[in-house]
Amino acid sequence: MEARIPALADYGLLGDTRTAALVSADGGIDWLCAPTFDGDPVFGALLGGPEAGTFRAGPALPATQLGRRYRPHTATLQTVWATDGGTLTLTEAMVAEVSGQLLPTTLLVRRLEADGAPAEAAVVFDPRFGERHLRPRVRQGRHLVCEWGALAMSLGVSGGLRVVPGTTTAITVVPGRPVVMVLALAYTEPLIWADPETAWDLVEADEDRWREWTAGISRDVPFREAVLRSLLTLKLLTYSPSGAPVAAPTTSLPEDPGGIRNWDYRFAWPRDASIGIAAFLGLGKDAEALNFLNWLLHASRLQRPRLPALLTLAGGHVPRERTLENWPGYAGSAPVRVGNGAAHQHQLDGYGWVIDAAWNLVRQGHRLNSETWRAMRGFTDLVARRWPEPDAGIWEIRADAAHHVHSKIMGWLALDRALRIAETHRISGRRRRRWEAARSVLSADIATRGFDPARNTYTRSYGSSDLDSALLILPVTGFEARDSARLRGTVDAVWAELSAGYPFLYRYPPGQDGLPGDEGAFLPCSFWLAQALALTGRAAEAAELFEALLGYTGPLGLFSEEADPATGILLGNYPQAMTHAALVQAALALRDAAQERTPLPQDGRLRETWRAPHRAGTTPGYRVKKRLRAPGWGVPPSKS
Repeated sequence: MEARIPALADYGLLGDTRTAALVSADGGIDWLCAPTFDGDPVFGALLGGPEAGTFRAGPALPATQLGRRYRPHTATLQTVWATDGGTLTLTEAMVAEVSGQLLPTTLLVRRLEADGAPAEAAVVFDPRFGERHLRPRVRQGRHLVCEWGALAMSLGVSGGLRVVPGTTTAITVVPGRPVVMVLALAYTEPLIWADPETAWDLVEADEDRWREWTAGISRDVPFREAVLRSLLTLKLLTYSPSGAPVAAPTTSLPEDPGGIRNWDYRFAWPRDASIGIAAFLGLGKDAEALNFLNWLLHASRLQRPRLPALLTLAGGHVPRERTLENWPGYAGSAPVRVGNGAAHQHQLDGYGWVIDAAWNLVRQGHRLNSETWRAMRGFTDLVARRWPEPDAGIWEIRADAAHHVHSKIMGWLALDRALRIAETHRISGRRRRRWEAARSVLSADIATRGFDPARNTYTRSYGSSDLDSALLILPVTGFEARDSARLRGTVDAVWAELSAGYPFLYRYPPGQDGLPGDEGAFLPCSFWLAQALALTGRAAEAAELFEALLGYTGPLGLFSEEADPATGILLGNYPQAMTHAALVQAALALRDAAQERTPLPQDGRLRETWRAPHRAGTTPGYRVKKRLRAPGWGVPPSKS
């Protein structure tokens, strides 16, 4: 019988802010790259099938899953199965804080615990390294040690239990005597032994730090539990040695199952990172924003004033895009790619996002140091000079460049925010006048060439009748007043014409990107719509949309980049930082709207119905029954 392929939503994220693992609902670690997010996989079954390696711990026989959750406000994952006369619980985490202790840089701890009666468990430990699924050189001692040149891995199991790579090890877990497994990784450094008997203390200490980190988040944020999970996810996806946020910990998870829309997202996009920074700043996490700007200052130093579309976590050039041979891909979706060809594109919008992030820091009371302000001035000078040129746009279309309206608006934003920063930072009068002139001319150009007066909406590009969901960020830019008829018309037009069925939106009209296959609904756009509605006086509709979107999250509160509009199944790289950042920003917009209105609903309430909006030229509104998840054990919502 053919093995069932887990849905993306069934995977949990474990992370230590240096790399991350994806764990299936049956306890299989099917993705883990070493030594960093963008390294080679040591467990790659997610994309390479069984030959690419996995690390499974769970019931020896098929068992009913009773629940799965993150321990509250932590990054520790728990899965519970029913067994004969009791339960078996797998609790697992990666240790994020290892500084100041003699510990390996990467430390994964997994604990099996029986309750009620002994439970028969099985462990499959089958690491395979890299593109060719290389088996390790193995040494058995007090711990199992696997080596591939400069990379070494150890596995220790409490009670002296021995595990043989590539085989199934049977374990009887007795109540009161949990079995702890400790996996350590080392790259070009000594492999440090970690004692399984005391390793759980490290996890609990990490949990205390996560709870302390989340405790400072304001209690007045609507949908607070979803916001906290998103913030934790964003934190886990931030590479702590440099401060670089990774777009996703995965590569080549398909946007179109069976198609070719499979891309490597294990890099840092300054644009996506800036969106995340706004989310952190909105909730008082200024340190994350400062770390990002410090990384960007270092990473961009060799290419300034050009701002690369994406960079490696260390600030280097992204490897060329290539296809891996003999990798079947997730659910048979080949090719599997590493590297990313978008790295060399000119994307004007990125400058706007980054300079806006700097402005938000200044607005919060931080002063940019001289080197950071010098970099921002250089970026702004480039925008003032190059805004008349076409670019690749936010969606990185692999076709001819165009005059994307969203990109032009973000170019205007770069100039506007730089001028605001200049009110408190030194700048020459000549440069100020040059920026002001460019902002004025660009504003008029957008208003004239990027707006369709017949439909009362901004368009996707100059001379095009198509729309673009990225235009939904208009309310946060200040380019138009929030009560502007043009802005409201754009929001309504995008919602009506790019609807993928409530609550989803397409990025742009399907089939308009030059690639074969179907385009899924892009989840950040739906959260941008909720944000836009909240900011333009339509908070009730915004809250309704936000709550509807939460019904499509995975059972662990994680979102990917896209969703199948017909089924709600998550698509694309997972979990996706941009989606979680957009979720937080939408919640912040709802909070701001709620300050003058009735408080908005929180997580865990049951919503019996919602109604899709009815707009001229769209399908009439329909009613859909939905039960949202209550806090605690996650149950996938029905999509009836």
